[in-house]
Amino acid sequence: MKIGILGGGQLGRMFIQNALNYDDEFHVLDPNSDCSCAYISHFSQGNFNDYEDVLAFGQDKDVISIEIEHVNVDALFELEKQGKKVIPSAEIIKTIQQKILQKEFYKKHNIPSPDFQIISNVSEATFALPFVQKLNTGGYDGKGVQVIKAENDLKNLWDAPSVLESLVDIDKELSIIIAKNENGETKTFPVTEMVADEKLNLLDFNICPADISKDVQSQIDAIAEKFINAANSAGLFAIELFLDKNGKVWVNETAPRLHNSGHQTQEGNANSQFEQFYRTLKNLPLADTDAFGFSGMLNLVGEQNYSGKVIYEGLEEVLKLPKTYVHLYGKTETKPGRKMGHINVLANSREELLEKLNHIKTLVRVIA
Repeated sequence: MKIGILGGGQLGRMFIQNALNYDDEFHVLDPNSDCSCAYISHFSQGNFNDYEDVLAFGQDKDVISIEIEHVNVDALFELEKQGKKVIPSAEIIKTIQQKILQKEFYKKHNIPSPDFQIISNVSEATFALPFVQKLNTGGYDGKGVQVIKAENDLKNLWDAPSVLESLVDIDKELSIIIAKNENGETKTFPVTEMVADEKLNLLDFNICPADISKDVQSQIDAIAEKFINAANSAGLFAIELFLDKNGKVWVNETAPRLHNSGHQTQEGNANSQFEQFYRTLKNLPLADTDAFGFSGMLNLVGEQNYSGKVIYEGLEEVLKLPKTYVHLYGKTETKPGRKMGHINVLANSREELLEKLNHIKTLVRVIA
């Protein structure tokens, strides 16, 4: 089977690395000839945001999917019209890639998400402080999102179509990854706890399983079921969640693709998110997602003030550690805040896991 992926970043790379266990052809479209997937796939240089490039890329593929949601969705609709298989569907990608449509989707399907106001420009902003502004399109890895806490911050509002959303009093940030194949079979991975780097506004490390109550687990299960039924599409979806100080779970946003919060599944679960994604594309029986005790993931991110040819300082020390697994993304150039790799860790308890993750964080730096 010819499997086409729009985007050649690290998610595509890890998907292909896993899927090479099977007999398929893996094709990638990306503007960067030195992208993470370039040397392990049938690579096509082109713009996944360009209608003609996406349409041409999809012509001879048996299934087309994504590893980044910011793609030309009109071309995906056209490919579907031509009888091509697009997973997840063009409709759900379109809904998720626009924050306004995404929020309206949650409201329509009674999926708990913070109160919001939609604005097309700054003059329409009448929402009660404090709030979060999310640009309608283009936001990714903390970009296109800002917190407006006080009157004085209103001058910083972006004058562009946006969602203004109530600021949640967050106790924990959580994530659940759910997959569905074309036969309608669904499987979820255990809930993961996400710890953010406040400076970079992106994920620092994951902890799995999350330390949550049965009630919180029940709320998340209900959200996952509502979402997958409403999405009405095969695929793999990561639902990012907020648990507030009162014990209520809210949906922050959803990614219609593989996700950073599922990386620890590579060694921490019976099967990884990458295996599961492959099975959704091939409409195969979904994989067992059981966890092996406690697992976690630490992002390797480019250090501040370093740009250029990457050097992983301290990696040899990390490689001496037991039940510790290094995954690099094949990126030759580092820059501040750029995701360059991650390290997965297995442990027998939450305490041991956190100790290991924090220790590894002191050992390794991504510099140039």
